[in-house]
Amino acid sequence: MDRIKRFFEPAPAYAPINTTTDEHDHDDESSQTLEENNEPPFSWVEYSIFLLLGVAMLWAWNMFLAAAPYFQSRFKGSKWILNHFQAAEISVSCVTNLVSMIILSKLQKNASYPKRIASSLTINAVAFTILALSTLVKTSAGVYFGFLLVTIFVASLSTGLIQNGLFAFASGFGKGEYTQAIMTGQAVAGVLPPLTQIISVLVISSPGESAGAAAESHTSAFIYFITATVVSVIALLAFFYLLRRQAHAAALQSAKDAQVHGTSEGDILASSHHSDSTPERTTVGLWTLFRKLPFLSSGVFICFAVTMIGFPVFTASIRSVSNIDSAIFIPLAFLVWNIGDLAGRLVTISPKLSLTHYPFALFCIAMARLLFIPLYFLCNVKGRGAVVASDFFYLVIVQFLYGLTNGYVGSECMMGAGEWVAPEEREAAGGFMGLMLVGGLTAGSLLSFALGDV
Repeated sequence: MDRIKRFFEPAPAYAPINTTTDEHDHDDESSQTLEENNEPPFSWVEYSIFLLLGVAMLWAWNMFLAAAPYFQSRFKGSKWILNHFQAAEISVSCVTNLVSMIILSKLQKNASYPKRIASSLTINAVAFTILALSTLVKTSAGVYFGFLLVTIFVASLSTGLIQNGLFAFASGFGKGEYTQAIMTGQAVAGVLPPLTQIISVLVISSPGESAGAAAESHTSAFIYFITATVVSVIALLAFFYLLRRQAHAAALQSAKDAQVHGTSEGDILASSHHSDSTPERTTVGLWTLFRKLPFLSSGVFICFAVTMIGFPVFTASIRSVSNIDSAIFIPLAFLVWNIGDLAGRLVTISPKLSLTHYPFALFCIAMARLLFIPLYFLCNVKGRGAVVASDFFYLVIVQFLYGLTNGYVGSECMMGAGEWVAPEEREAAGGFMGLMLVGGLTAGSLLSFALGDV
């Protein structure tokens, strides 16, 4: 690993912002700077809340993907919809998400990131409840397809709000661990929906009933979708607690500063009132941020674009060569991929495995992931037979490793962004990296349409 790191050592002109260069020579000055910045210490409570918010951020996305067997049962009346609904819902989601992210990224000045996060979670809770109730209504394939796309549109607007708000909000803490918590939460959101789908199918199915029939059950789908509402509500309550905790810490810090500097009680109250209002921010141009983060921003874009080109479409269409029912096998494939994704994000906790100081290396790894696309064609696509007739090859060699590299590269790029910009630019950089992530998802989803008829 050290030899690889030396090979990708960045040029001197592309160096991270180091606020502790003269730490040993100027201990008193550094201590004073930290004191002035008032940066709170790392907290596992805050880490856990950011992780939960990361789960809520992508729960809808993964829920729609893992529910493929149920949607297939609703779209049997239309061959075109049956073949293209996966690519259509992904494209609507990504395009809506991207447009909302671009608009929100432009609205940096006077932005209230907590309000964006809270609004997103509220919208999600309402949308998921309506989606759950829709399982009780019988309609034609075309009508339900239109309803589903509208639901995805609303959920994607909500996702744009929380992606922009949460990455910026977490970056403001100045701790890469909190960004890593969000990325890990996203991976957990990938693991739980397919697991919930499998459990709901197995629980609802009666003796002698096939898993496929159980997957079409309105009760199974209702339970599956309503869990998303529960997740959103719990995340919203946790976020309110985080805001109260942050306000309490700010009040304590103000009181401490008053004792040190002799500030009057009136000044403390005025400062507290000012901190509760929406802060005014200096707008940082997107091109300025790209010039500071060329390889990291390009790396996260390419990483998720490559993922979206093949992962959702192939995972929903590849069948087991061991005759495992598709109602179980498809969610299982999503589960394996997301377990790999989660593992990739978790290993970034180890500094020895981190490449955040080697952006070009992360960019190269992101490009190399294109090699996974041909491997899908060796599997049993739409039951036409497999070149490598092995579920182990498909699930472990292709799905797991594809997810592992996605989680690692994506997390490293997102975590490293704060190291290459000035402290006052961290919030803007967090929103910008979220924008590039969504841009990659959108580009990959549009390209995935070409695989719809494969």
